[in-house]
Amino acid sequence: MAGCTPAGPRALLKGKKYLDRGDYADAVAQLKTATDLLSTNAAAWNYYGVALQRAGQPDDAVNAYHRALELDRDLLEARLNLGTLFLEQNKPDAAKTEFTACTLRRPNEALGWLKLGSAQLKLGETVPAERSFSAVLALKTSEAEAYNGLGLARIQRNKQIEAAKFFTAAVQARPDFAAAILNLATVNQQFLHDNKTALENYRAYLALTPKPAHWEEVKAIADGLETPALVAAAVVTPPPAPAPVAKPNPPVVTTITEPKPQTKNSSVLVTHPAQSPHAQTAAKTVIPTPSHPLPAAPVQVVQVAPAPKIVTTPNANTSGVEQPALEMPVPEPAAKPSLWHKLFSSTPDNSSTPKIVPNGVTPLPGETVAPMMAAAPEKKVIVPVVIVPPAPDFPRYDYLSPRRPQAGERRAAAGAFTQARVAEQNENWTTALAAYRQAAALDPAWFEAQYNAGVIAHRLRNYSSALTSYETALSLQPDSVDARYNFALALKAAGFVPDAAEQLKKILAANPGEVRAHLALANLCAHSLRDPAQARQHYLKVLELDPRNPQTTDIRFWLAANPG
Repeated sequence: MAGCTPAGPRALLKGKKYLDRGDYADAVAQLKTATDLLSTNAAAWNYYGVALQRAGQPDDAVNAYHRALELDRDLLEARLNLGTLFLEQNKPDAAKTEFTACTLRRPNEALGWLKLGSAQLKLGETVPAERSFSAVLALKTSEAEAYNGLGLARIQRNKQIEAAKFFTAAVQARPDFAAAILNLATVNQQFLHDNKTALENYRAYLALTPKPAHWEEVKAIADGLETPALVAAAVVTPPPAPAPVAKPNPPVVTTITEPKPQTKNSSVLVTHPAQSPHAQTAAKTVIPTPSHPLPAAPVQVVQVAPAPKIVTTPNANTSGVEQPALEMPVPEPAAKPSLWHKLFSSTPDNSSTPKIVPNGVTPLPGETVAPMMAAAPEKKVIVPVVIVPPAPDFPRYDYLSPRRPQAGERRAAAGAFTQARVAEQNENWTTALAAYRQAAALDPAWFEAQYNAGVIAHRLRNYSSALTSYETALSLQPDSVDARYNFALALKAAGFVPDAAEQLKKILAANPGEVRAHLALANLCAHSLRDPAQARQHYLKVLELDPRNPQTTDIRFWLAANPG
């Protein structure tokens, strides 16, 4: 059988096998033969670049990747590999260009966003890096690396407490993540001056197997903390995180969500999607001495007040991908602090503290407690009576229920879609909305164009336009949880509260474990629909499904104030 295979493909197959075995010299020889015989095969040149890079020939690897891209501009695996190589060569600007091209063409690939964030972090572009890492969290993959990246970004912005919380989230997502453990220990020691917690984390780092790269240095630091003389530690800046193999052309979708938490920092080489790839990870950890605090620059977090955060596609939230709809269980009339403030602020929000009245029910918006005096004897006791007005009569949404649109000119629409993505990167929301609408008009059956148009309109508080776009998107993909969830948020923001509740119930009917839908519905029942029994049911479900939810403390307070 092997003898029947043409020489070029046979050399390519042998080269891939040598790559899988880690025999890079033989891989280079075989793949050189493959590229000589298959000179127009982009995948062969990409594999050749991988072999050269692993064999320690970076300049030749760059040339091989460039040749692969000349043959196939859409071979994103070659772009990822080229960008990774540029990061290794400390050329973050060139790496950023390659990773940006990857995220524009394939926004549902977490690896592109993760590497783009690493390049932006090296360039000192802290806020864009936070957006990129948050996009990874929106895709619910590589969460530990994304949290670690967000923590490093917060260190650069002199927000050490928030950095510690992100590093903690990374360790919770992956308990053996050496870089995050060491970063957490360093922040606790150097910035928060909590030597006890720092020592615990240093010991956790030292207990990892196999032995981490900086074991000796950390051992000296930990030993020093056990004596009065403290030894300084440093924040680990990990190289690009391990890469899942790039998938062939996933749908272009964008999403706004927030933090949750891989470990070994590695430079991962991506092979052709049609082949079975082998990613060699080269652990690489740098321990620089922390510099003086950098000036803080406020994180730009998308908030569609008073609704929860919008869920958009990976880069539709170029202002910072946020956690899905984590509303606080507090009375609606009170001004709600942002989600990031709720997650990281150490200052209690006294204004949102529920007041408990004699019947054990927390007054809901509009409730009043009026004393009723008995008419007779002077010394009659005042009996407080809670007067609960009926739930407000909300308007109902007039559903358009559009039919599934016919496909149009996808090639022409792709140009407008790309313009929209670039406008999002530049936070030019009006231009982005116009471009998404143009893409949707040219190809009405393009789900991502319809959906993203809804997201941007939602962001701009143009709710009527957002609702129309979301409905059209749902006609194309009725099972899209993000589209229906955003639809519910837009309905609530527009005042159609009962309809928003109905959409959330539809999500939960098909996806009983969707925590954000339980939480959003609980908040609606508690504060708008005035149904504490239903609110309690959904708050309890949130605690069951996600015991570490950032809103756990507030939920428990509400439950204690409103016993069932």
